[in-house]
Amino acid sequence: MEKLIIEATKSSPEINFDPDDNHLNIRGESYPENAAAFYQPILDWIQKFLVTDNDRNIIVDIELLYFNSSSSKVLSDIFDQMEIAAGNESSITINWRYHCENDMSLEYGEEFQEDYEKLNFKLIEFDDAD
Repeated sequence: MEKLIIEATKSSPEINFDPDDNHLNIRGESYPENAAAFYQPILDWIQKFLVTDNDRNIIVDIELLYFNSSSSKVLSDIFDQMEIAAGNESSITINWRYHCENDMSLEYGEEFQEDYEKLNFKLIEFDDAD
């Protein structure tokens, strides 16, 4: 399976998914004009990735400084797919990185953590010095 790399723009995050090391990165800001269209290829890639091998450790690093409600919905869709895979022998860790001054991002991370019992959510605070 090929890597999925999408460069960040002003309104969309950097995507760097490497199937060889089971590491998925989403970083930046996410408020694309059409979140569904932007994220559909990402959702498709994740779906194919998750069915290729059910017995592995997957690390997902998410560091979104800002994201809109449409992006939040897509994150839920991603986590839904991963929750199913985590129930099928895969171990999935979500490293939810949030800026120390961004209470909303922390709250979203806490909500996602509560909603997805099979995903290992780690809430990781960082500041500008990190």
